[in-house]
Amino acid sequence: MIAAIKPGGSNTRGLLAYLYGPGRQDEHLDPHIVAGFAMLGMPDPGRDENATLTELARYLDEPVRLRNSEFGRPVTGHVWHCPVRAAPEDRYLSDAEWGEIAGRIVETVGIAPPGDDLACRWIAVRHADDHIHILATTVREDGRRPGLHNSGKRVGDACRAIEKNYGLRQLKTGDGTAARRPTQAEMHKAERLGWSRTSRDWLEERIRAALPHAATAEEFLAYLEADGVIVKAKRGPSGDILGYAAGRPGDLNGDGEQILHPGGRVAPDLSLPKIATRLDTGDRPEEHPTARRNSPDTPWQRAIDTLDSFSTGLGDDAEAQAHITALGDLIEATAQAVPAESHVELRSAARVFARAQRSRVRADDRAAHALRAAVRDIVHTATGPDASALATLLAAMVWAARLGERWHEAKRHAQQAEAAATAVAHLQAAADAALAPVLGELAARQPRQAARHVLAHDVRNVVPAHAERILADPAWPALTTALTDAEARGHRPDQLLKAAAAQRELDTARQPARVLLTRIQHTSRNPAVNRRAEAARQRSTTWSPAAGGAAPPAQQWARPTSAPVRDNRPRRQ
Repeated sequence: MIAAIKPGGSNTRGLLAYLYGPGRQDEHLDPHIVAGFAMLGMPDPGRDENATLTELARYLDEPVRLRNSEFGRPVTGHVWHCPVRAAPEDRYLSDAEWGEIAGRIVETVGIAPPGDDLACRWIAVRHADDHIHILATTVREDGRRPGLHNSGKRVGDACRAIEKNYGLRQLKTGDGTAARRPTQAEMHKAERLGWSRTSRDWLEERIRAALPHAATAEEFLAYLEADGVIVKAKRGPSGDILGYAAGRPGDLNGDGEQILHPGGRVAPDLSLPKIATRLDTGDRPEEHPTARRNSPDTPWQRAIDTLDSFSTGLGDDAEAQAHITALGDLIEATAQAVPAESHVELRSAARVFARAQRSRVRADDRAAHALRAAVRDIVHTATGPDASALATLLAAMVWAARLGERWHEAKRHAQQAEAAATAVAHLQAAADAALAPVLGELAARQPRQAARHVLAHDVRNVVPAHAERILADPAWPALTTALTDAEARGHRPDQLLKAAAAQRELDTARQPARVLLTRIQHTSRNPAVNRRAEAARQRSTTWSPAAGGAAPPAQQWARPTSAPVRDNRPRRQ
């Protein structure tokens, strides 16, 4: 159940005309009063053909008129308006039930406290099956004004209790950081112009898409303009950007002027000060992505490496919020660079995860510098990921988003946790689609039975608690191939399994073999270090004849630095 307090103004008669009128699209049917401060003797134009809207307005405004006649300064803004809407899947509520709901809301908010005979005058009008409108005049019978501070939160708390009592869909409690819902006027305008989304929704998507590309506020605004957004910057005397407003082409007001929305009105975290904080690298000089092209790793591999340590950034609250915010930017950046078959799910994940990116916790954005650098690497690379790298990255993002969900749950951020859970479902679907061809290719060339027997022995030794689930996983044949390929590059399969199992717990993994596969494919992409050659190199840098001095004793060269590792695995035939 959603209740949204709206600016009521001072025209009681005008609001009644809307409530009892046909609506903007003739959607108002049978308008009538279902509850009020004193039902006896109250004129109801919906039920009494002799009653008029003017009569009802005067009835509600009587305390306002009396107060204004006694005091020199008239009361303004006295109309309180609160639509209350049930969810589409909720059952039909009778007039009596809607009346009870309206009474509970006006009691909770302070419009009409229980047992107060001098409370404000109010009515609840129903003109559709799924919602009512509560209208109150905020001058009490004794001439005092009610205390309506923080009424939005109180109405929300009342709705959560009503949902439980009436068996309705239970919404999550918010913390005041959610974006404003589209108004009916915005939705009707979008429908009239043939737009699938309202202007503010369209702008939010474009603004979030620009963030991964920018390192400064100037770059951010330039990218927005290049993407077709109308931008108006507010600058100080020095020329520095102080704020901005954005508009959608074709979104005009009644005078034919472009409508512009300040960034903070589009979404709470998209004001320029908050964006500038996210882009600020602090004392660390920002390295342009093109300067990292000589790195042996691809941007996708660097992003995976960064996500490997994601959980370590969730210890401190400020750092945790920063990493979750940066994870949303990474999802957005990946959605812009992946093949078409993964684009839809990732775009949905980015859109939903935006709610999980903001909370009341103030983020230390500099703590997520490495993750933001990976984000900019991705949007500035000219090549997309190969199938294996994409599958590994998506699997890592699934795990990171799940960690973010758990952090929000621990902090009782109900709406953020729900958004993160929904994003996990979209990311998992994208990961499944990306991994399917990789699994097929690996399973088609699985090693012989003797080699699989040895690898099964490794699994039972390294992860005994999950061994049977891993061996029964449909991805097990593909995992054996990945381990065999890694062994050919000089890695030990048992050590790779141990390292992969330590990177995340497997209790909640749906398919533990798939989880291990994505981690092993990433960590074993390079040949293993030749330990004997590395030891010889270390000795050669410690002493040489040219350096002078006595050579180390011969036995010192042969002394092992640690006890030898015994390989007890069954030998392959």
